[in-house]
Amino acid sequence: MSLETARKVLEIEARTLAELPKRLDQNFVKAVETLLACRGRVVVTGMGKSGIIAQKISATLSSTGTPSFFLHPAEALHGDLGRLVSGDAVLALSYAGETEEILRLLDTIKRLAIPLVSMTGKTRSTLAQSSDVVIDASVREEACPLGLAPTASTTAMLAMGDALAMALLERRGFKEEDFAALHPAGGLAVRLRRVENVMHVGDEVPWVAPEALLPDVIYEMSKKGLGLAAVVGEDGRLAGIISDGDLRRFFQREGNQALSLPARDCMSPHPVTIGRSELATRALNLMEARRITALLVVDGSGKLEGVVHIHDLWRTEMF
Repeated sequence: MSLETARKVLEIEARTLAELPKRLDQNFVKAVETLLACRGRVVVTGMGKSGIIAQKISATLSSTGTPSFFLHPAEALHGDLGRLVSGDAVLALSYAGETEEILRLLDTIKRLAIPLVSMTGKTRSTLAQSSDVVIDASVREEACPLGLAPTASTTAMLAMGDALAMALLERRGFKEEDFAALHPAGGLAVRLRRVENVMHVGDEVPWVAPEALLPDVIYEMSKKGLGLAAVVGEDGRLAGIISDGDLRRFFQREGNQALSLPARDCMSPHPVTIGRSELATRALNLMEARRITALLVVDGSGKLEGVVHIHDLWRTEMF
């Protein structure tokens, strides 16, 4: 019995989500434009279960480039209305569109000339009729066997909220770098670390001059233990790279004579490099694409700044 009920709930909610794309129309586009034009904060409000969904939507907006906060409609009626200011926009969630606490906010919203976007299942409700834009989040049925507890309807609102947030993210040109700046802690922060946070610098960087003989190159590579040596000119600019593989191939070709030859004769002159401000995920992608285990980090003028090794990325548990 329990499994049958669970399956039916999931089937109803899955069907609800499958039907949502058909509801998308110019009202959704207008909602995106309205929230995009907001120069203040997007204030998301809702009561009960809709309020919980509203909190999640607000959090998603804030973390993807749209400043937002959740306003509890009941608390708003007891002083928190002062949080609303001209320049904000309001996104109100109410499936029936007749939630008393939200309707009592309408006078203040209108007085401050704040744009109102509503997400509701009743497009002829009082809330809908009072809104500048209405997003249709109606569902055929709730997944609750009694037809009472908000289930499919809150799932629909949550998904519509995600759709809004992602559309805004795209319109704002929000990038991985922006996301990283807003997530300085937690698992996401680890995945979004920059190269400068994981690279080897200073004395840890193996490097030699172009005229250095191969014994000195081998010593530097062994001492630093990264499987490579950068070849750096007097001006600090990167001239090339010598990897373990380069050394093996060079000795196979030159024999013992290789020991008397300079680094410039052994190096690969066009190494794959990366900037220190790039995301570490991009460094990993480059290594995997080129089938290499390390990248040299250079500045805008080509001067060597460090080395990032694939083992450093795995040790940070980024992936």
